[in-house]
Amino acid sequence: MDISQVKNVTVAGGGVLGSQIAFQIAYSGYDTTIWLRTDASIGRAQPKIDRLKEIYLNTLEALKTNPKAYAYGLIAKEDITAEKLDELKGRVEEAYAHLKLTTDWDEAFNDADFVIESVAEEPKQKIAFYSELAKHLPEKTVIATNSSTMIPSMFAEHTGRPEKYLALHFANEIWKNPLAEVMGHAGTAQENFDLVVAFAASIRMIPVKVLKEQPGYLLNSMLVPFLSAAEGLWAGGIGSPEDIDRAWMIGTGAPAGPFRILDIIGLTTAYNVGMLNPKAQQEGTIENRIVTLLKEKIDAGELGINAGKGFYTYGK
Repeated sequence: MDISQVKNVTVAGGGVLGSQIAFQIAYSGYDTTIWLRTDASIGRAQPKIDRLKEIYLNTLEALKTNPKAYAYGLIAKEDITAEKLDELKGRVEEAYAHLKLTTDWDEAFNDADFVIESVAEEPKQKIAFYSELAKHLPEKTVIATNSSTMIPSMFAEHTGRPEKYLALHFANEIWKNPLAEVMGHAGTAQENFDLVVAFAASIRMIPVKVLKEQPGYLLNSMLVPFLSAAEGLWAGGIGSPEDIDRAWMIGTGAPAGPFRILDIIGLTTAYNVGMLNPKAQQEGTIENRIVTLLKEKIDAGELGINAGKGFYTYGK
């Protein structure tokens, strides 16, 4: 299969990144479906889709007068005209209207050309998903995981098609941070690796190739230790989230600090990643203190920017 044959794309999972990935794919003209486990999951995903629609529309409108609003995923700089921006606003409305959300396995996967798995960052849940998915896919389908920390060889055999399985990892706020990391495993066929690289480019992402399996790919191999160091300072009572962010931003000129980034990523994802560290299970360790504090915030509904509150409070 080559990129011209990819028409129907399904994203499994409607969390922070799953919803972003699906909306960008729909905006790029693909027939796009989000598969979710339950009707309650649909209820949680829909507000994320609603928010993305407004972000895309507002960004395109702002670009008429403010070049600093530019987002690579929405338009090429050389194409910016008022007429083109209005045309793309129509594309946003069309993507929103035609994006399908379903809990039905067959509806979501029976005719999928490409599936992107973005379910919870927990190995047992991913294995259970792949084991069931194998019963519903046509032979043609290529599968990619958007796992932020786990490598594809952990799950390849569970897919039933290891040669058609690899990783495609996105950064948060993909419309303006258009990174797409493509990473295969030893059994991934080169033609499928090349297909996913081409697909990433077709949805206005910038594909980067990870040449060997690496937990965390390129981006998170650098980002996770950075965020963990900040979480350790917070959990150890060394500094407040606000002051830790200020230290980073003032000292480096960065536009956001680690706790603002954690809010964007979502605290549930941060918690799940933290729980992968065996030390998180050991009382008295800083790793255990971090996940304990994150769980307190999650239980309070402080999940991050999409919930209106995480380490910071956000306007609805």
